[in-house]
Amino acid sequence: MRRICIDGFNLALRKGSGIATYGRNLNIGLKALGYETHILHGPPGRIGANNLLNEVALEDAQVHQTRPSWWERYSAAAKSPWGRIARKVERSGRVLPSPATLRAVTDVTWASQDVFHRANQAYETYKTFTPVYLSAPARERPQVMHWTSPMPLKVRGPANIYTIHDLVPLRLPFTTLDVKRRFYFMCKRICRTADHIVTVSESARRDIIDMFGISEDRITNTYQAASLPPALLARDDEEIAREIEGVFGLGWKRYFLFFGAIEPKKNLGRVIEAYLSSGVTDPLVIIGGAAWLDELETKMIYEDLVVVQTLKDGMIRRADRIRRYDYLPLHSLVSLIRGAKATLFPSLYEGFGLPVLESMMLGTPVLTSTAGSLPEVAADAALSVDAYDLDAIVRGIRTLDADADLRAELSKRGRVQAAKFSPEAYSQKLGATYERLF
Repeated sequence: MRRICIDGFNLALRKGSGIATYGRNLNIGLKALGYETHILHGPPGRIGANNLLNEVALEDAQVHQTRPSWWERYSAAAKSPWGRIARKVERSGRVLPSPATLRAVTDVTWASQDVFHRANQAYETYKTFTPVYLSAPARERPQVMHWTSPMPLKVRGPANIYTIHDLVPLRLPFTTLDVKRRFYFMCKRICRTADHIVTVSESARRDIIDMFGISEDRITNTYQAASLPPALLARDDEEIAREIEGVFGLGWKRYFLFFGAIEPKKNLGRVIEAYLSSGVTDPLVIIGGAAWLDELETKMIYEDLVVVQTLKDGMIRRADRIRRYDYLPLHSLVSLIRGAKATLFPSLYEGFGLPVLESMMLGTPVLTSTAGSLPEVAADAALSVDAYDLDAIVRGIRTLDADADLRAELSKRGRVQAAKFSPEAYSQKLGATYERLF
C-alpha cells in the first residue's frame, strides 16, 4: 500500500487555521485515494520508549514542567541539525483522543518532542534544515512526506514535498509580521531541494515560478477542496433559522458576514468602513480571531460608530450594527454562513480563499475581490470588486442588500462553481501529483 505522511503542526492548533483546514482536507483526500495516511506530531511533552506515556503526551493540554533554561533551549537547538528521532505511537484505545486528533483520523501516528519549534530554533541559529529519522523498519515508514507549509524540516528516506500556499510576505510585506528574509531564503531552498512543490492556485503558482525561477514541472497546483460533515449539510433551512435566531438573535438572511483571521490582507478595515457608509440596516457579523496587526483592521469597531439608538415601544433601545465573535465551533460557523444574506470577502490577496468556496458551497452569495487567486475560485459566481476601491465595495454591499434576484442567482451559480472544487476533483489532482514520486 502507498504510504504518505503529513505534518501535524497546524492540526494541533486548538482553534485551527486555514492551513489546519488544508491539512485535514489533504488527509481526507489521501484516504479517498486508498493511501495509508500518517501524521507526524511534535508535542511539547517527552516522547520515549513507553507507548502509553507517548499517547498521553500527544493529547496533553499542557506540559507540566518548569520553563527550560537558556542552556537547555540552546542545547536543543544545537542538536537539531544532527537530526530528530520520531517514534511510532500505537493507539491503544486507553487514552481518549482530543478534538484536534479526532478531526484528523489517520492510520499511523508519529511523534517527536517539540520537533517543529526546535527545527525553527535551529534554522534561526544555523540556517539548516533539521532531518527527521523515523524509528521503524522501512516497510512501516511512509514513502512520501508532505509538509503542509514551508518548514525547515526534511525526513530522511521518503520523498519530501512542500506546499507553499502563497508569497504574501513577499508580495504584500506590509500585511505580515514574518521575517521576510527568513521566509525568502527558506522558500528559495525548498524550491531548490524539494522533490516536488505543491501550491493551491494558478496565481500562487505563477508567483512562485516568477519569484524563484523554478522549472514549471517542479510545481503543481492542486487547488483546495471544501469538505464539511454531511450531517451539517443535511440540516434544513428552518432548523438553521431557528438556531441562529435562538442562539445569536439574528434573522434568516438578515445579516452580512465576514469570517477568517483578522489580519491586514483580509481588508476588514475597508469592509467595516464600506458597511458603515452603505447605510444598510442589517447587521455585520464578524467571526475571526486576532492574528497580527489586527488593530489596524478593527479600529472602527467602536461603540459610537457601530451602535445606534432606535425608538421602539416608547423606549430607547440599542441596536448593534456590528457583532464580533473571536471563535465559533464548526457547526455554529456553518449555520451562520448558511443564514447570511451575503459573505463579504474583498481580500487584498489570497493564495486560495477558502471562505469564498465554503460560502458558495453553502449557497450564500459572495462579495469578493479581483485580487490574487479569488477570480479563479469565484469566477462569475460572485460579485467582484477592486479590493482598494472603497466606493466599489459600498456599491456592492448596497446591491446585494437590495437585489434579491441577484442574490438568488449568485447562490445558484455559487453551488455550481463550488462543485468544481469537490473533494473528488481534489483527490484526482493529488493522485496525479503523488504518482510521479512513487
